[in-house]
Amino acid sequence: MNDASQNDTDTPTPEELRHRVERTRDKVGQTVEALAAKADLDGEAKADLKGQAKDLTEQAKDTVATVRERAAGKAGTATGRVRHLTEQTARRVKDRTPDAVLEETARVTARLRERTARAGRYAAVKAPDPLRDGAERAATAVRAHRAPLLTGSALLVAFLLVRRSRGRTR
Repeated sequence: MNDASQNDTDTPTPEELRHRVERTRDKVGQTVEALAAKADLDGEAKADLKGQAKDLTEQAKDTVATVRERAAGKAGTATGRVRHLTEQTARRVKDRTPDAVLEETARVTARLRERTARAGRYAAVKAPDPLRDGAERAATAVRAHRAPLLTGSALLVAFLLVRRSRGRTR
């Protein structure tokens, strides 16, 4: 049995727990009222039953808190596992990538940086202010998403190298 199925059967969601607590409160309240009506209890007995109902409500709250803590612990464990597997996969991909591809990627990245810097200097001199503002926003977005862009560039270079080598063998 995997963790997901255990979560579904062993650990109710916070919303389910809230519903259970609400139902329990309603049932306890109805029970207290029914018992009070049947036995025509005095004020002290009613207060005692209400105290018991309050105790049950507190127990339900404690149960909700315990379940919430367990769920948070399981979520943290699952996050750690996913993070570890992702790092392992990234290392494997890097280890299996041929050196020629890594070198070509580094060379293309350096050329791209050089050309981008040159274009930036040229644009700073020649472009009107609104265009410069837009370019600054685009540059900020690129910096914020640098890793996916570099990964995409590396994949493009790898694809082009594979395509190029297949063209020579035909």
